[in-house]
Amino acid sequence: MKKALEYIISQIVDNPEKTEIKEQEDNGMTNFAISVDSSDMGKIIGKNGKVIRSIRNVIKIAAIKQNKKINISLIETSP
Repeated sequence: MKKALEYIISQIVDNPEKTEIKEQEDNGMTNFAISVDSSDMGKIIGKNGKVIRSIRNVIKIAAIKQNKKINISLIETSP
């Protein structure tokens, strides 16, 4: 799932080298923390949060097939 998430994010942002995804397992729940360049944050969020919501839905499909629970959060970094 992490590789799929990395691929999706790298195709959206202008600076994929500044993208960082941390994965943490906690009581059967996988937490992904996405950190992108501040100039790319708007692209990841999208208008009214549509892009990040879509990313969460696509990754959730993969998680359901593997009987896992996931949470995806965006970490805002200062410039």
